[in-house]
Amino acid sequence: MEKKGFVQVYTGDGKGKTTASIGQAIRAKGHKLKVCFVYFFKNPKAVPYGELKVLKGLGIETVGFVPHHPHFNKNIPAEGIREECLEALEAIKEIFKKGYDMLILDEILIALRDGFLKEGEILELLATKPESLEIVLTGRGATRKIIEKADLVTEMKKIKHPFSRGIKGKEGIEY
Repeated sequence: MEKKGFVQVYTGDGKGKTTASIGQAIRAKGHKLKVCFVYFFKNPKAVPYGELKVLKGLGIETVGFVPHHPHFNKNIPAEGIREECLEALEAIKEIFKKGYDMLILDEILIALRDGFLKEGEILELLATKPESLEIVLTGRGATRKIIEKADLVTEMKKIKHPFSRGIKGKEGIEY
């Protein structure tokens, strides 16, 4: 009997969404599950993301899409980002065919929140995932329908963060 893979969501305005998903990836890999970590809006050529280095070192495949977000890169036009996000959805459907036990879609909910993906497109993606695939979605802005579709939802709530005082992210802590 094949196991049913759940849909997990880590959302909210607090720190820890990506970190929680990485914990899931490490736990799964520790049990010899096949894991793929897909990320949106991260550019490892510009920022040395420590988590990507570690995941690769553990043998977890990492795949990036849409390396720039107009909020952080003012010279990047928003027009092409929707197209990049749609291409990412098609690529994720191909990743479904590779026999992973767990697939993490880090910051895909940012694409939804900011209008680069539509709720129906993500729901359709979830509807076509392999039955046994555990899938994790992270990012601010989970909608009511995404939450309803999920089996597990955690909302990270910001109480206090140095960003609020204008302090920039620290290497090894935020990236």
